[in-house]
Amino acid sequence: MPSTPTSTEAFLGVEHSLTGRRWRARAVDERLAMALGQRHGLPELVCRVLAGRGVDLERAATWLDPRLRDHLPDPALLVDMDKAVARLVVAVEAGEGVAVFGDYDVDGATATALLLRYFGALGLKARAYIPDRLAEGYGPNSAALLRLGAEGWRLVVTVDCGTMAHGPLADAAQAGIDVIVIDHHQCDEPVPDAIAVVNPRRAVREHGPLLGDLAAVGVAFMLTVAVNRALRERGWFGQSGRPEPDLLGDLDLVALGTVCDSVPLTGLNRALVGQGLKRLAGRGNTGLAALADIALLKDRPTAYHLGFVLGPRINAGGRVGEAGLGARLLATGDPGEALTLARQLDEFNRERQRIEADVLQAALDRADRAGDAPFLLVAGEGWHPGVIGIVASRLVERTGRPACVVALGEGLGKGSGRSVPGFDLGRAVLGALAAGLLEKGGGHAMAAGFEVRADRLPALAAYLAAAVPEALSGARARRQLELDGTLRPAAATGDLIRMIEQAGPYGMGNPEPCFVVTTARVVRADTVGQGHVRCVLADSGGGGRLKAIAFRVADGPLGAALLQARGQPLHVAGRLRADTWEGRDGAQLMIEDAAPAGSGPA
Repeated sequence: MPSTPTSTEAFLGVEHSLTGRRWRARAVDERLAMALGQRHGLPELVCRVLAGRGVDLERAATWLDPRLRDHLPDPALLVDMDKAVARLVVAVEAGEGVAVFGDYDVDGATATALLLRYFGALGLKARAYIPDRLAEGYGPNSAALLRLGAEGWRLVVTVDCGTMAHGPLADAAQAGIDVIVIDHHQCDEPVPDAIAVVNPRRAVREHGPLLGDLAAVGVAFMLTVAVNRALRERGWFGQSGRPEPDLLGDLDLVALGTVCDSVPLTGLNRALVGQGLKRLAGRGNTGLAALADIALLKDRPTAYHLGFVLGPRINAGGRVGEAGLGARLLATGDPGEALTLARQLDEFNRERQRIEADVLQAALDRADRAGDAPFLLVAGEGWHPGVIGIVASRLVERTGRPACVVALGEGLGKGSGRSVPGFDLGRAVLGALAAGLLEKGGGHAMAAGFEVRADRLPALAAYLAAAVPEALSGARARRQLELDGTLRPAAATGDLIRMIEQAGPYGMGNPEPCFVVTTARVVRADTVGQGHVRCVLADSGGGGRLKAIAFRVADGPLGAALLQARGQPLHVAGRLRADTWEGRDGAQLMIEDAAPAGSGPA
């Protein structure tokens, strides 16, 4: 079993790892860990992981088995939910059609598909409209809304967008189009002219903060819960002869959008993802099943697979292909169409990877010249706007700083940013918008998008750097990797993986455990794929062996150390994953970092 250190000193003496980080042991309340084991009969390892994440005795049972009944608040807590429900009930009873205007990312695609499936189950005619990233940009635009009105759609529901679309929604209202906004991005009052603006970021009634961290697909799910309840109370299902839609059946979509939008996996979000993963394993969604097959996903799905296997492929359509492909795939019930769409998205994802690699290298070159600025803002002429969000994420991973990447063209830049815990990037972007530095912008705590004139970039960079809390600015040079303990290769088994998964799903707000294989020997190492390093680790004493892989490191110090170890021992840090290839029941290590074993005490 892994051991868990309690020292406040650098763990294993590693002050500066191969990725430039100081290693720190996660603080664990030993008495709490012991009490968890005694009260709940849990294995020691699970107790340590729980205690290290602040899970107390009272919360342990619901943390290990997150159920909706324990976490789902009344949807009416959200401002304007009653107005949204009332208008949709009128539409249902009148058999009125509904257009769903979504965003082109995973959260938008899953929310769009969720509502299309729900409205279809109610017998309503429904269509999706996903704007083109390059031609139309983010969110509702007047031309698109008026086009929907001309087609006869008098009711439009926006998902994952709309909160800041004052002009387009005013034009829609003037044209007699009713708009309901379902969103979760930062907003200010007054909100746009709409039938309802349902957004957890608005002032909420008692207990409303329970909903504040929902992704847009989570807000859309709350809408279906509220509409279903209203129809049930009106006796509509009995009168129509239609059964109530199975809302739980689409929790796989909710889980996918929630994980991919990097919202905290605590409270309600944790329950939604936990139950959604169970639904995903059942392969009830035709599109997701086809995509899993195309991606060669054979393992039991976890949050990792949502975020790093399925999510990027859904995103690829909006980034470099056709914006609406992801929503179409997730909404379809036709196996043939699902397979065709899944293949298209997989190919677009390969294209996205090629484009991303070129932009990332250019962005890294510019970031290297940025010095110690607390906020990274890099820009390039001709960069593909479809990959700048991913590149921003890569910059955050490598530097530990919040970052924005801007694609310039004809004097205007389209920007996308990602943040770090403790800095609300969405709020900072709204501040820059109010200060006149941006043409438009919005987002939430961990991600944001905007448009900026090229001549405003220096002022924007200075504004965002000044907005970073001083505590984060000072800590940037001391990037840290938090570790849960040490691990011997022989202890990494399928049983260990299953015990660790009991405390999942992992993500924002519930970090996945990270362990260190101490004084490991690299028995074998080679490069695979696009700069990945695959290796086998062994105990210094020649004991058990553990398969491992480090992604996108071949051209850096970490990759060089693994490839050129030549018997020199390394402390290797990473996260465990199941290894079920060809029926195995083992484990493999996803390497995060490493340090020479001689850099500190073993």
